[in-house]
Amino acid sequence: MAFLNDGWYVAAWAEDLGAEMLPRQLLGRPVVMYRRRDGVAVALEDRCPHRFAPLHMGRLVEDQIECAYHGLRFDCSGTCTLNPHGNGMIPPKALVRSYPLVERYKLLWIWMGDPAKADPAAIPEFNFLSDPAFQNVHGYTLADGHYELMTDNIMDLGHIEFLHPGLLGSDAVRKAQTEIIQKGSTVYSNRVTSDEVLPPVLQTWYEAGDRRVQRWLNVRWDPAATMKLTVGVLPEGEPRESAHESQGCHLMTPATETTTHYFWAQGRNWGTPDPKMDALRLDSLRKAFDTQDKPMIEAVQRNMGTTDLDSLQPVMLSTDGGPVRARRVLKQLIAQEAQASKVG
Repeated sequence: MAFLNDGWYVAAWAEDLGAEMLPRQLLGRPVVMYRRRDGVAVALEDRCPHRFAPLHMGRLVEDQIECAYHGLRFDCSGTCTLNPHGNGMIPPKALVRSYPLVERYKLLWIWMGDPAKADPAAIPEFNFLSDPAFQNVHGYTLADGHYELMTDNIMDLGHIEFLHPGLLGSDAVRKAQTEIIQKGSTVYSNRVTSDEVLPPVLQTWYEAGDRRVQRWLNVRWDPAATMKLTVGVLPEGEPRESAHESQGCHLMTPATETTTHYFWAQGRNWGTPDPKMDALRLDSLRKAFDTQDKPMIEAVQRNMGTTDLDSLQPVMLSTDGGPVRARRVLKQLIAQEAQASKVG
């Protein structure tokens, strides 16, 4: 499985890691996360080096994991600290890998590659998630599809007219102006509609009513699969400062070659706190992602019968610029990483 290892991936929402251990398959590897008594989050390989038992089946003992099978204990660095058998000598190879884990933007970010290269400054910006001015809703789902198919779905929002009719899209989307911009390894896929009447749910979200509006949907992609979506709505004839602009994120982390952890959120920073509005946004997004996007992508994955999209020689449309550019950048980065590994 060819994944980009040297990069930050989302492992969990920070709130989901409490007093209990949290096991998760990430990039095809078993990982267990837990919090030390001081609250700091830790990530270790979820496999005891003795009989390869999952460590999450054991118990936490003073910030260490005790394997449920034979009682070996491992500290936060993955070092074995206790062998309760025989003379108690600890075999030199009694180690499990530890992974850099950073808590930022109310998310837990993990680095699966070379720990020496794990610079927290390289974590993409998602300030809205931790900004108290934003009223955010968020969720998570596990999809049976390759993570690049999940990325394609966000980088090409031309699908929202057809897959989310009456919810997120309208026929103005197909006539939108689009642009693809690349800055370093970051790709932007931007779309602007005009003279659009929003679907009823979005009329309520953005307080636009049935007025005709300009809507921009701007996606920022960073490798391997983290995306920020900025959506702005401006009634025709109104000054730019009267626009309502939401921030969102779509964060894909491969579980295996054909399954993907999907973390998402959407936030607004206008109006007073409104639990009913938040509930509407949450229900609408869950409907879009869990009952429309997810089933479609899973069906595409089954129908493809492979994870190599290029081998099927897909027909390309004008809407494919964003996904194609992101795939190209990611493929190059994975190739460079593989080459550097061979040289090293």
